Amino acid sequence: MNTAALMEAKGLMKAFRGAETPISVLESVDFLIGKGESVSIRGESGCGKSTLLNILSGLEQADAGSLTWGGVALAGKSGAALARMRAALMGFVFQAYYLAPELNALENVLLGARIAGRLTRAHKERAEALLVRVGMGGRLRHHATKLSGGERQRVAVARALINDPPLILADEPTGNLDEATGNAVMNLLLELVSEEGKSLVLVTHNPEYAARADRALTLHLGKLSQA
Repeated sequence: MNTAALMEAKGLMKAFRGAETPISVLESVDFLIGKGESVSIRGESGCGKSTLLNILSGLEQADAGSLTWGGVALAGKSGAALARMRAALMGFVFQAYYLAPELNALENVLLGARIAGRLTRAHKERAEALLVRVGMGGRLRHHATKLSGGERQRVAVARALINDPPLILADEPTGNLDEATGNAVMNLLLELVSEEGKSLVLVTHNPEYAARADRALTLHLGKLSQA
């Protein structure tokens, strides 16, 4: 076990029920990410990239294999314990943004701290500073429904960082954006991760984005390998 590893998985297996036989998605997948490291995962549509990310984040269970966060084994942990550990370790950026439409940009960023039970004055100050950093300083009070796709994803990036987690998980974060906007958001995400010394797991179909990570992996036919 690498004591510097934020996350390590060994022998992950996952299959889904098919019409006649189970459909294997992951076959003995090993994965490790260290502190301050970025790792990209590419693969064709439907190959299981999001399933792998869900398992690594504890949102979905593997059929077999082991998973540790910071050297702590997850086997046998309750849902509540996993949620507490996840909130301390990870921030998420999704393709679909998942902003609360009834909240403004600042409130959406603070929602991450509120859910983790950590809403303090310091978090409010950090939320405002993060929104300024992602270019949304003039849109703090604008509701999510009034924001463009690129603006919503900038808010989502700020929300992922609000609790100062050591690890960011990004699942196709530019998938709903046009090329120019996607490039701007990806540049911003990579810059912020580097500036704050975070680790990053990036699931993407874009080979250029994948190549910018410290390590580039490919998921194909259930196997994870060096790109």
